[in-house]
Amino acid sequence: MSLVKLIAQADERGLAASGVACLERCLPLFSEATDVLRPLWAAVVSGERDWPRRLAAARIALDDAIAVEIAEGGAAVDAAAVDVTTTLVRTMLGSAPADWAAEPLRAWADTCSVVALEIHQKLDAVGDSGAGAPDQLARRREDVAGAPDAVDASEGGDGIGPLVAGELRRQIRILEILADTEGTGGLREAMDTSVEGQRVLRAVVSRRARARS
Repeated sequence: MSLVKLIAQADERGLAASGVACLERCLPLFSEATDVLRPLWAAVVSGERDWPRRLAAARIALDDAIAVEIAEGGAAVDAAAVDVTTTLVRTMLGSAPADWAAEPLRAWADTCSVVALEIHQKLDAVGDSGAGAPDQLARRREDVAGAPDAVDASEGGDGIGPLVAGELRRQIRILEILADTEGTGGLREAMDTSVEGQRVLRAVVSRRARARS
């Protein structure tokens, strides 16, 4: 099933987790505090009862983590990319709906999906990042075949690189896990999938930092 279709069919739990996971995977690009959004996963479990409160707390925690990183002069892929990524992630977390309702969460999760893929696309060493890139991402999100298998530093297919292909597979996998499971077990597997994506971007940050030194 395509990513777009999975988002269209997901319930509140799946949508909230998908959106949080997309933003969480981008944290290594600008912050060492890669677990700053982790309390939101607990809110996904409890749903309507805790979501607004934990969402407000997560926004404050993210702002604090960004402030610490700026003060300490943390390593970055490059200043411009980090500024853009920080702004995008902060904006998307700020726009997350406080209402635990399917339609606002669906719109938010869909936008988080696109933003995360675009961030990965800008970092990909291969693949098309030019004017046609948004159309390629849109086609891949609607493709029932999902993402092609790709290995690091090789093209993922159809003009997308391995970082984008991997991110697309993780987005699809998380929604599939949550559609097929209930309770905390499925969330744990979804979190593990998201952490895998964090490790990939952390490795990108490390490689590029070494190349600049």
